[in-house]
Amino acid sequence: MPTPLGEPFFNVHTGPIVQLSPELPFHDTQRASLDQTTQGTELADLNLKHTPTADDSVGDVHRAREDNSTSSVAITAETEKEPLITSLSDSDSESDSLQMGRNSHPSNAHSRDQVSSTGSGSQNGHANGSMNKNVEMRRKNAVLDSPTQAANLMSRETFSLDNEPPPTPIHASDAGFFDLPPQDRRSFLLLVLLYFLQGIPMGLAGGSVPFLLKKNLSYGQIGVFSLASYPYSLKLLWSPIVDAVWSPKIGRRKSWILPIQFFSGFGMIYMGGRAAKMMLAAAAEDGSGVWTFTWWWFFLVFLCATQDIAVDGWALTLLSPPNLSYASTAQTVGLTAGHFLSYTVFLAFNSPDFANKWFRQTPSDIGVMTLGGYLTFWGWVYLIVTLGLALLKREDKTNSRDGIMEVYKSMLGILKLRNIQTIIIIHLIAKIGFQANDAVTNLKLLDKGFSQEDLALTVLIDFPFEISLGYIAGRWSTTYPPIHVWCWGFIGRLIAAVVAQATVMIFPEGGVSTWYLLTVIASHIFSTFTSTVMFVAISAFHAKIADPVIGGTYMTLLATVSNLGGTFPRYFILKLVDAFSAATCLPPSHSFPEDKLKGPLVTNSFSCVLETERHRCTNGGGRCEMTRDGYYITNILCVIIGVVTFWGFIRPAAKRLQALPLRAWRLTEGNDRR
Repeated sequence: MPTPLGEPFFNVHTGPIVQLSPELPFHDTQRASLDQTTQGTELADLNLKHTPTADDSVGDVHRAREDNSTSSVAITAETEKEPLITSLSDSDSESDSLQMGRNSHPSNAHSRDQVSSTGSGSQNGHANGSMNKNVEMRRKNAVLDSPTQAANLMSRETFSLDNEPPPTPIHASDAGFFDLPPQDRRSFLLLVLLYFLQGIPMGLAGGSVPFLLKKNLSYGQIGVFSLASYPYSLKLLWSPIVDAVWSPKIGRRKSWILPIQFFSGFGMIYMGGRAAKMMLAAAAEDGSGVWTFTWWWFFLVFLCATQDIAVDGWALTLLSPPNLSYASTAQTVGLTAGHFLSYTVFLAFNSPDFANKWFRQTPSDIGVMTLGGYLTFWGWVYLIVTLGLALLKREDKTNSRDGIMEVYKSMLGILKLRNIQTIIIIHLIAKIGFQANDAVTNLKLLDKGFSQEDLALTVLIDFPFEISLGYIAGRWSTTYPPIHVWCWGFIGRLIAAVVAQATVMIFPEGGVSTWYLLTVIASHIFSTFTSTVMFVAISAFHAKIADPVIGGTYMTLLATVSNLGGTFPRYFILKLVDAFSAATCLPPSHSFPEDKLKGPLVTNSFSCVLETERHRCTNGGGRCEMTRDGYYITNILCVIIGVVTFWGFIRPAAKRLQALPLRAWRLTEGNDRR
């Protein structure tokens, strides 16, 4: 379900997605040891032994998590002059695999292959719950003795870059959790804990806090707070630095995880002691104080995003090679649990109505949980876990260093491709059509009188539907071309925006009834399903077109742009809601009892669009009358923009991109200039 600030930082989807599972959620580049065969052996029959080490690189394969889902593991082959891409096939179906010459020269027995985790990803990429072992494999950097061998192999009629390589099974373990070796079980639980801690502040920043702010801030001021979520969509920009700069005495990943979690813990404790005052200050001076509040959360989200880079990289070396698929499971379980606790559970227990109904005999105007107390508690948990991690967990040390500039040069080369420039434009404008629905609808429901308790219940019911319906989206992505499925989801999402507006318009004057609550839940489920369809389909398309030679950087760049398309319009959309709204405070028509006044008596009419002015009106005995609701205008305007851009540019351009051969997406000198 979309958070009040738009799409969630991460999505959980199950089901097969164009042979993209199990997902490796990390930003790492796995190293493989390739046992070369002797003369007369086919290159396709090379025995691949994958052994991740602490030298694995993070920066090449970092990807954003806002719109993220399943990924494929690719091993690519590359000669000294040109890349050689071939597919490994199962030994039982050699006749269907790519045929290589019998007279090839022996390869270097000590060459190493680099496995690029070409993950697709979103706020905040997640695992394919099916744990399918059908994973695409490609080789990279296999050094051939003969300089003409690659040309001979690529000249064969059976060799093509235009067709997808056949899938090759990886003999990953099918063991259950309790069948894992004790070391892997401990590593799995550690990863779950680290991902869970990331989910705590992310669930607050992207879910709960905007709802709490709505009591005192206007939509435009909440739009300012939406800027706090930007670091999670931009972490690709500094992921190579996290990978390259570290202390050998501490460890490659712990050099970042330990200080970041300490800063996060102290930051949460500091904010917890001042949360109430900071929220009041955010509403003071016409809401201008929200900038200070936003910067504090921006800093906290930045720390979480940086920690995520390091944890994703560490995941590869914590688990043994046969059980690497459990890393994606740990990511999904941990992040989902943390986000769920800070969003759904916290909203319910923060609601005074919920607390008075279930836990109190004497009513109170505060909930069981407060934002300050919640932040303080988890801040101390952060510090305790970090101390235990520093003392009890030892990381393998390495002196390997990776170049930062190489990754940035790869990004620049990708951006020069015209096809990439087109898809970037598509991503940046595609989500405008449903931004008002994603960012404003839930807040408008609260404005109308929908309680936090009912909203938490809606999210709770919506969550299992999101997982189960994600399986259907995955099946569609394997049956039909990804762009076709994405277009279906686009149309459905525009319809969902109209349905959501209709749901808000029919809000009952007498309060929320059972039939209306069911209507809201159904609207949320439909909106979630269409969002999931789009997300899964575009992730599959990204995985298909990515250049396997630099697959991690390629995929991460595409995922980052996709996330930005859902992030940057929010600020402007929320500002437009206030700009299009018109409300007037009417003074009381008769004498108002002084004992009921909570502020100066209203004697003249004034605009009460902003939340602070609305409170001044009601506290002074006045009545704030909405004459024009900017939400309806903004949502209709967004839908119109979505319809025009979809049929006028997005749909035809996307289908043209889908029809291109794979070589059109490759980073070569010819494509660089096109």
